[in-house]
Amino acid sequence: MSAPPPLQIREANAHLAAVHRRAAELEARLDAAERTVRAQAERLARHDQQLRAALDELGRAKDREIATLREQLLTSEATVHSLQAAVRQRDELIGQLHPRARLLQDICRRRPPLAALLAALAEAERLGPLPASDPGHLLPGGSSPPVANSTGEEGDGDPLQPAVFGTTV
Repeated sequence: MSAPPPLQIREANAHLAAVHRRAAELEARLDAAERTVRAQAERLARHDQQLRAALDELGRAKDREIATLREQLLTSEATVHSLQAAVRQRDELIGQLHPRARLLQDICRRRPPLAALLAALAEAERLGPLPASDPGHLLPGGSSPPVANSTGEEGDGDPLQPAVFGTTV
């Protein structure tokens, strides 16, 4: 076999050198891309880890808040039951006091006539008894007045005590 011409060898060497340069360039770009991918993967892994930690903390905070709200709910339910019991007790008390209130209303309605009666009794007491021996105080019709403050009844020998006007009711 014969040797290729020198021009062909130079062209082949130039081509080989260009392929070699291109291969080295591609390897450098590949290394750079691999470094970029590794850096991005590390950043994504750190970011993922941060998100997982934040999500875990959010879950714990949610659990704490749920526990707090459950406790508040139990406290509120206990308060509601207590208030309902108090309302029932007060309703029972109102039921017990209602008849007394009606009685007091009745008493208040009857108070003015009672006050007038008491005033009349006080006036009668102020006037005092009629004198028993005064002949000038005869009743119309000629009959004599009854004995002072007596009931006018004569029973079995036990005379009644004289009636005295008073305000004790």
